Amino acid sequence: MQSEPQTNESVPKRVIKKYPNRRLYDTSESKYVTLNDVRQLVLEGISFCVIDNKSGEDITRSILLQIIIEQEEGGEPIFSTDVLQQIIGFYGKSLQSLAGDFLRSSVNMFYEQQRRMQTQMTSALQYSPLPSAFTEAAKRNLELWQSMQDSFFKAGGLFRPPQQTEKDKEQ
Repeated sequence: MQSEPQTNESVPKRVIKKYPNRRLYDTSESKYVTLNDVRQLVLEGISFCVIDNKSGEDITRSILLQIIIEQEEGGEPIFSTDVLQQIIGFYGKSLQSLAGDFLRSSVNMFYEQQRRMQTQMTSALQYSPLPSAFTEAAKRNLELWQSMQDSFFKAGGLFRPPQQTEKDKEQ
C-alpha cells in the first residue's frame, strides 16, 4: 500500500520560475536564487514548485534531481554505481511502477524507524543519570542525524516528513 506524501494544503506553495537563461527566480522573495537556495527551502520544509517560465511546465522534480546530483558529487555518495544502474534498469519495464512504489515505501519506512529511534533516544537521555555535557552532546548529534536524514528524503522527493506535533517538539 502506497502512502501519499503529506502536504499542508493551507500553506500556498512558493513559486520559483526558471528562465531560459537557466536562472531561478523566487517570486515570493522577488530575487534570483541558486540551487543551494532551493536546497535550503527543502531543508527548512518550505513547500515550493519550480515552473519553466517559457512553457509553464512544472519542473520541480528536475530541479530536485539536479540538487541530488550536486550533493552526490560533493562527498560520499548515497547512490553507488551499482544501485544507479539497477534503478535505470527498471525504467521502461513493466515493473517500473512497482519499483517506484517499493523505493517510496522503503524510504518512508526507514525514515519512520529513524524518527522512532530518535524519539526513544531523546526520551532515554532525558531520564539518564549521565553528566549533562554528555547528554547535550548526544542530543546535538541526534538532531544533526535527523537533519541529515530529512534533507536526504526531502531533496530526493521521496517523502515529506509529517509535521511535528507539540508533543514531538517537547521531546
